[in-house]
Amino acid sequence: MEKYQMYIDGKFVDAENGETRASINPATEEPVALAPMGTRNDAKRAIEAARKAFDSGVWSGMQPGDRAKILYKLVDKLNDMDCSDKIAETEVKDAGFTISLAAQGEVPFTNYFMENITRMGENISAYEPLPWHDFPDLAWSFVNREPIGVCAGIIPWNHPYMMAGWKLAPPLIMGCTIVLKPASETPLAALELAKVIAECDFPPGVVNIVTGPGSSLGEELCTHPFVDKIALTGSTEVGRHIMGLASPTLKKVTLELGGKSPTIIMPDADLDVAVKGALTGVFYHAGQVCMSGTRIFVHEDVYDEFMQRAIAAVGTIKVGDPMDYETTMGPLISKSQQDNVLRYIDIGKKEGAKLAIGGKKPANLKKGFFVEPTIFVDVHNKMTIAQEEIFGPVIAVIKFRNVDDAVAMANDSIFGLAGSVWSRNIPEAIEIAKRIRTGTMWVNTYHVLSPKAPFGGYKQSGVGREHSLEGLLEFTQSKHILVDLGTPAANRLLFNYVFSQ
Repeated sequence: MEKYQMYIDGKFVDAENGETRASINPATEEPVALAPMGTRNDAKRAIEAARKAFDSGVWSGMQPGDRAKILYKLVDKLNDMDCSDKIAETEVKDAGFTISLAAQGEVPFTNYFMENITRMGENISAYEPLPWHDFPDLAWSFVNREPIGVCAGIIPWNHPYMMAGWKLAPPLIMGCTIVLKPASETPLAALELAKVIAECDFPPGVVNIVTGPGSSLGEELCTHPFVDKIALTGSTEVGRHIMGLASPTLKKVTLELGGKSPTIIMPDADLDVAVKGALTGVFYHAGQVCMSGTRIFVHEDVYDEFMQRAIAAVGTIKVGDPMDYETTMGPLISKSQQDNVLRYIDIGKKEGAKLAIGGKKPANLKKGFFVEPTIFVDVHNKMTIAQEEIFGPVIAVIKFRNVDDAVAMANDSIFGLAGSVWSRNIPEAIEIAKRIRTGTMWVNTYHVLSPKAPFGGYKQSGVGREHSLEGLLEFTQSKHILVDLGTPAANRLLFNYVFSQ
């Protein structure tokens, strides 16, 4: 069994106390590899290395084009077939991805994202001119955008490789240094990434990857005074906790958190597309996606046909061995997550919702943390399964009569991460999308993201934005510099408020 090491200050190291944790394959329940269980002292070492590297200017003082060359080299190595195949297989064994999704979707999209974010950041000018300043004195004024400093990237277990790429590329191209902490359940993709990073030309301390429990190592990242910014993807509960930890030192925080995203099926929707699209919005990666469209609002005129088609479509989903390219749904990440999803299914039944299909462990799979693709009908929007994030393959279908009702129910949630509208009337669909209080809305598609578009949530789904120019600027400080253009002392209005003539 392979034993991994953390990556701190340009070196691969064990945890200070030598402890490790076995990563468990969620499809077989067998151990895959050992990863270090880092301590607070390990986190401190990584933070101090990142601080030293940032303050030295070895990375922050480098020209963006030179930083980009190193990041492009990293992406080139990650795109190598042997490397990408190894990472895809790691995602299957460590995180339960199907091999088709990991090899054809997760890994190439992450590499594409990193390349495009690098290109965008490379072309952001540090200098932003402002209009001439003529009161009280004539002055030249501009904004200088500077790297914010040492960043902590904290990522969840559902998309280990993609989240690592999302948290590394933006701060790095903007001149920051980083300490990345993957989830304890799924550390292997980030540690595989560290091996490739070590083959590139990053100065020591610029990239550090540490593994271990959030209760100690993670909290050190959120409270240490050397850390200037925290970027988290995780649950809303964890986001609240991290905001509290960051508050004493007033760190800048961006949070991409939970969701309970609405999908609205209009009466004129093309059901050939809308049914599979809406189900893909939930059953993609077994529903373990923060922006999953787990509340499906269906207009009463097409409700019966939608449900008939949906149940038939679920029958074509193949749940099973994620290393089989024919499999379209893999396991949940862990026994505790499986138990939690089954608990929500029981709650749904007890509150009066009706199971249309699914609702239990697959009878033919004796091992692994699998749950059948599940659809509830007769759901009221106030039910627990329509309000709380389940993070599994569970859909709540709710009937509506008119657009105002659909919009009101869609917005009746503490979350606001994503959502979709399905209609042949594109202008109307766009107007509906504008009325939903959520950070991303799709029309006639789902789960499609672009590195050029901002991503983040309304309400308790997050703070700040990732990706795009907006997301890149989250890793900068804006410094206003004003240069007086030679106003004589006698003509300086402010001087006259201080000194007598």
